[in-house]
Amino acid sequence: MDATESVVDETGEANAIVPRQPAERLSLARLALLLIVIAAVVGGAWWVIRDRDETSATYDTSWSVPYVDVTLTPTYQFQNPADNPARDVALAFVVAHPDEPCTPTWGGAYTLDDASSMLDLDRRILQLRAAGGDVMVSFGGQANDELAVACDDVESLTDAYQAVVERYELRAIDLDIEGDALDDTASIERRATAIAAVQEATQADDRELAVWATLPVNQRGLTPAGTEVVAALLDAGVELAGVNAMTMNFGSETDPTDDMLAATLDALEATRAQVVELYRASGVELDGVAAWEHVGATPMIGQNDVVGEVFTLDDANGLADFALRHGLGRVSMWSLNRDAPCGAQFADVMVLSNTCSSVDQSALDFVRVFSGLPGRSPALPDTESVTIEPDGAVVDDPATSPYPIWRPTAQYPSGYKVVRRGLVYEAKWYNQGDDPAMPQANPWDTAWALVGPVVASDEPFTPTTLADGTHPEWSPTRQYSTGDTVLFEGLPYEARWPNSAEPPETLFPVSPDSAWQPLFRIAGEPENP
Repeated sequence: MDATESVVDETGEANAIVPRQPAERLSLARLALLLIVIAAVVGGAWWVIRDRDETSATYDTSWSVPYVDVTLTPTYQFQNPADNPARDVALAFVVAHPDEPCTPTWGGAYTLDDASSMLDLDRRILQLRAAGGDVMVSFGGQANDELAVACDDVESLTDAYQAVVERYELRAIDLDIEGDALDDTASIERRATAIAAVQEATQADDRELAVWATLPVNQRGLTPAGTEVVAALLDAGVELAGVNAMTMNFGSETDPTDDMLAATLDALEATRAQVVELYRASGVELDGVAAWEHVGATPMIGQNDVVGEVFTLDDANGLADFALRHGLGRVSMWSLNRDAPCGAQFADVMVLSNTCSSVDQSALDFVRVFSGLPGRSPALPDTESVTIEPDGAVVDDPATSPYPIWRPTAQYPSGYKVVRRGLVYEAKWYNQGDDPAMPQANPWDTAWALVGPVVASDEPFTPTTLADGTHPEWSPTRQYSTGDTVLFEGLPYEARWPNSAEPPETLFPVSPDSAWQPLFRIAGEPENP
């Protein structure tokens, strides 16, 4: 996500999937609309806020939905209250597969199935929903190719969007269109047609699907290319929940913006005026608070891409206050992954980091400011937050568990996943004997992060055995030297030190005190234990 050409907080390499479609000329009607929108801003459209009593009125419509970079390492545990005080999150970014342009992936690195098995994404979404929260999925972003850019067949494109909506049972999606995608007129039209079809199909299934367009802005509001994206969506019949302005990176290295809050509010006022004109052109009148409910804001917390531009905690409080007084429809931030102070290992705080803000803060300070906003997307179910407790009656069975069963005598490195009383947990730090199911007064006091429930579709973690003869069978009478390999119950091991009559362990994780090191991996093990 970025409002300029800068690098953004995503993983996965940019891939030139297909040749870009040449930009087409705007229709005369569309050009006229753009001129009207620009004139509305330049000609003094500030009248649109005069129907509000800014000194006293507050509104409960502002929805806090921070972004989470799904593919960034380390994995952000958005479903864990200790890591995320927000009720809802926007998961970023779904883009085209590098080799299959009509196949959706997370960051070009994980198919939807890969994200389930390797990132536990489906389970973590279930957990967040069980606790009363929900997710919105964001398509696009600055890196990689958005689906509509790479996939030039509208029917296949529709199927790709629909696959994501159905996989995660979504009630809200986000279209983050920036960079080259803003100038690709053919993809803009394809996207609008496909999203309209997906929204119609979802509504036919008696579900709402809120659609937000996230676009770069400057202090004069949306760019002409951004207004073209919005107009195309509305023209195609998309019921657009609103326009989310990327209020970030306003200036340049030679002329940075020193007051990010003032720039943000200027951009939002201008964007609101444009939104009113764009919706009016599509036959929808937005007056008063209804206009602000169709506008969102997404700052880049802390250090922005532009050196010298810093969005501070004071700025965050100012934006939250503005949102309450105006009834702003949505406030996001880029990103939860970055909502932490930079450690001593990150010396150059003027360089944008994926995992910290480069400002003086405590962890989660920014999201706590915005999580105080009282609203929520009308498309999301009205559920109460609940406390998820392990079921003491559940007897965990290795034959049906996706990860090893927790044992009090085992030593668990950071990142190791276990099953305990029907729930999956991940070790936050090295521990032994800390029961994941033991209630704690504070979620940050436990060594375990709750990932989510064991579900019927889970595959058992049992490792694949090797054929007889692959390695010599372990013998209780043989003297083994360091580096010797054996098979034990069909699994390969290597001797850590000379030993005799010490059988390899088959309970996982294998103790570091065992004479035998497994030569295989099992589900739940961290990459570097």
